[in-house]
Amino acid sequence: MVKRTRFDDSSCPVARSVDAIGDWWSLLIVRDAFDGSQRFGEFQRSLGVAKNILSARLRALVDGGVLAVVPASDGSAYREYVLTPKGEDLFPVVVALRQWGERHFFDPDEPHSELLDRRDDRPLGPLAVHAADGRPLAPADTLVRKVPPGDG
Repeated sequence: MVKRTRFDDSSCPVARSVDAIGDWWSLLIVRDAFDGSQRFGEFQRSLGVAKNILSARLRALVDGGVLAVVPASDGSAYREYVLTPKGEDLFPVVVALRQWGERHFFDPDEPHSELLDRRDDRPLGPLAVHAADGRPLAPADTLVRKVPPGDG
């Protein structure tokens, strides 16, 4: 069995993020949590993932502070998984992946699920990256300042 490379001590924020959330099941669990899923059975029905894999991913998301386990909202003996503030901070990531997928993996008239603004029932506008002064930025407008070896 191949040992998984860990990035939890990397100086790169992308590498550390992927280390915490990079697994596709984990991102789909987070997506479903944004869609309102809270119970193990809801995640399992939505994803069709094996129970042992789902259990492991939910445990990792709880251990990583993305989800919290709370008593069931209906007072039953069940437990529910809810997004923590750290998990809610993934909302722009999920929206960005959704919009990227809509642009690149669907034909123009092909039906797909839509993320809508509750207030007016309309699709969200495209996400954009902006500078501190509000200017829109493209990849060529940015640079990465790496940590010198030995400093991180």
